[in-house]
Amino acid sequence: MSQAYFEVPVPYNEPYLSYAPGTPERVALQNTLKEMSAQEIEIPLIIGGKEVRTGNTQPVVMPHNHGHKLGVYHKAGKKEVEMAIEAALEARKQWSEMPWQERATIFLKAADMITGPWRNIMNASTMLGQSKTPYQAEIEAAGELADFFRFNAFYLTQIMSDQPYSPEGTWNRVEYRPLEGFLFAVTPFNFTAIAGNLPSSMAMCGNVVLWKPSSTSILSNYYIMKILERSGLPAGVINFLPGSGPDVGDPVFDSPHFAGLQFTGSTGTFRHMWKKIGNNIDKYHSYPRIVGETGGKDFIFVHNSADVDEVVTGALRGAFEYQGQKCSAASRMYVPASLWDEIREKLVAETSQIKMGDVADFSNFMGAVIDQKAFNSIKEYIDFAKNASDAEVIQGGNCDDSKGYFIEPTLIHTTNPKFKTMEEEIFGPVLTIYVYKDEDYEAALKLCDETSPYALTGAIFAKDRYALKHMADYLKNAAGNFYINDKPTGAVVNQQPFGGARGSGTNDKAGSMQNLLRWLSARSIKETFVPPTDWRYPYMD
Repeated sequence: MSQAYFEVPVPYNEPYLSYAPGTPERVALQNTLKEMSAQEIEIPLIIGGKEVRTGNTQPVVMPHNHGHKLGVYHKAGKKEVEMAIEAALEARKQWSEMPWQERATIFLKAADMITGPWRNIMNASTMLGQSKTPYQAEIEAAGELADFFRFNAFYLTQIMSDQPYSPEGTWNRVEYRPLEGFLFAVTPFNFTAIAGNLPSSMAMCGNVVLWKPSSTSILSNYYIMKILERSGLPAGVINFLPGSGPDVGDPVFDSPHFAGLQFTGSTGTFRHMWKKIGNNIDKYHSYPRIVGETGGKDFIFVHNSADVDEVVTGALRGAFEYQGQKCSAASRMYVPASLWDEIREKLVAETSQIKMGDVADFSNFMGAVIDQKAFNSIKEYIDFAKNASDAEVIQGGNCDDSKGYFIEPTLIHTTNPKFKTMEEEIFGPVLTIYVYKDEDYEAALKLCDETSPYALTGAIFAKDRYALKHMADYLKNAAGNFYINDKPTGAVVNQQPFGGARGSGTNDKAGSMQNLLRWLSARSIKETFVPPTDWRYPYMD
């Protein structure tokens, strides 16, 4: 046992490499891409520190070249989930008793491995398996993931040091315990960093975790698991369980030892899980903690005092980076009629210059959408707009899945503020624009606030400070992450804690102290130095 109080070094946000022509990092990443493209690997389950192969496998392919196989992964079923629960509960006996600073050290080491010798592997696996460009991979698979590990360790220091007042004669203290039982992390395909953060944030707090990664991000997620193992994570603390949702989730939720869920994914899936937990509530030894970050229908609202070039740049980056497959991606935009002609001309012109293709070609701004299911869904929305009488596709709209799942960056102009693509989450490179009359500014704000069931991110553009204040006040419940004269994407750990409300989740702010507190159970302790020896009170005399 350590005989001192330790403070985690004050962290910093990991600087991003540029991968510009002539830089050494560009050459190194290109070489890693070639090496990994030429390999086919077999990805097992990892249960109790041991590799498990079920024989029930699925291929791992490149979304931008779905005929190119990167490997196979084994899928978990009920038997393997029950093995993982047993392994986790066994690991908990020691892990929950390990001093918090010892646990944090593992993840601090992992952060340095990610930003050091494993940087190219993390970026290349994310590029190949999830079709991200070098920049999109760098900012999250290396930078953000390391930020999560470093800042969570720092937040844990702050939590442990937060102690109550003690009047004379007593010593009041609070200890922060892990939850009883095991926790379940269900992670998305679109951010390698989120996939690493969800199970690790819970484990850092002393919990043991079953981790179900997305079936379309297995490659990069597997390397996260290998990094954690090499950083000293004990066997069974995090158990890696690829597989279909019901095959993994149902036995998890049926266990009386289930103690919490941290989820990022679709609103429908999260609500299904919540109902399942609620129906099983009598089984559990404690009330499970439930944290979810789900869908979004993120907006850009433009005031007539806005700078057109700033709006166009924010819209294009916000809507089309990573093919619009961000829960924060700009998906609907409200533009005043007085600016529409100029904005339309520049939006169309700039969008037409966006190049998409194989992410190994560093000249591309976009890759492919993640899989056939996503391709078909996005294409249906675009086809609906093409055939509608109250909307038109003003740029893009072409789709081709012959080699990769490619969808052009698409602009839709609608005269109907409740048009389907203004209301429903698409999760693809589609931006729908509604033009409002300048004199209907207040009514347009009301539409922006009420049209979508979500409240994840939003952005406003204006030069008029009174207008900025008014819009920010009016839309205060419309987004958990709100941007002024900037795109509604790109939250950075310790700068913009991330999460939304309404249909977008529980707003527990990943990458913040607030999130870690969800995975700790506080115990208040009062020690009296000189206890009383007479039960009578003075008022009784």
